[in-house]
Amino acid sequence: MARAVWSGSISFGLVSIPVELYSATEDHTVHFNQFQRSTSDRIRYKRVNERTGREVPYDKIVKGHEVESGEYVVVEQEELDEIAPGRSRTLDIEAFVDLDEIDPVHFQKTYWLGPAKAEFSRPYLLLAQAMKKTNRAGIALFVMRGKQYLTALKEDSGILAVHTLFFADEVRKPEDVLDVTPQGRAPRGKELDMAVSLVESMADEWRPKDYRDTYTERVTKLIEDKRKGRKIVVEDEPAAATDVVDLMEALQRSVEASKKKRGGKKKAG
Repeated sequence: MARAVWSGSISFGLVSIPVELYSATEDHTVHFNQFQRSTSDRIRYKRVNERTGREVPYDKIVKGHEVESGEYVVVEQEELDEIAPGRSRTLDIEAFVDLDEIDPVHFQKTYWLGPAKAEFSRPYLLLAQAMKKTNRAGIALFVMRGKQYLTALKEDSGILAVHTLFFADEVRKPEDVLDVTPQGRAPRGKELDMAVSLVESMADEWRPKDYRDTYTERVTKLIEDKRKGRKIVVEDEPAAATDVVDLMEALQRSVEASKKKRGGKKKAG
């Protein structure tokens, strides 16, 4: 069974429900160790005192924030806990907002939230159903592992899901980060009609199970092939950028190819 990453209470109005938080996702990335080239010697990282060069045990390390060049303020973990005692133990819902109003760019990570004990199921389910019926999400702040999170709680098949959100000042504006921004007048006419046709021809239902991490599969195969001395199969290069002059033709051919692909799927079905 998975272990809870946080435990505390949901608080809304005068109602408080003891709960436990669990990660809703898992990472399947293939991880590598580091070695010195041409040897079997592992490369390891150590926490070293830069003055003495000696390794420092974790329990002897404190946090320090640089306030001026070379000047630090040392802060103990107990001091961090003391300045937000409630936030570190409570998901305090401050407002319920329309779920559709939350821009997806704010979503960060998802957790499942369950009642700490079976006896707390009734108020838990009551909150979940109330949010489902109103299509609203509860907005709450809480502290976990020394960091404050903005969250949106929503109902998901009878369970409460907690989505951590980026704060407004953490979301970058496109114009502040793009080296090149789209220029010229908005496309229209036949090109736009053809692009719409392509989008419509590729329309489908969202089925997450239809997609999988093929890159991780290829990495795993690469490792197995190298282990067994098999020939490494190189993937095709990505397609070259479409020339603006050939855009209409590329759209037309894409629509035709998409229709053929859909037709083949229907026959197979």
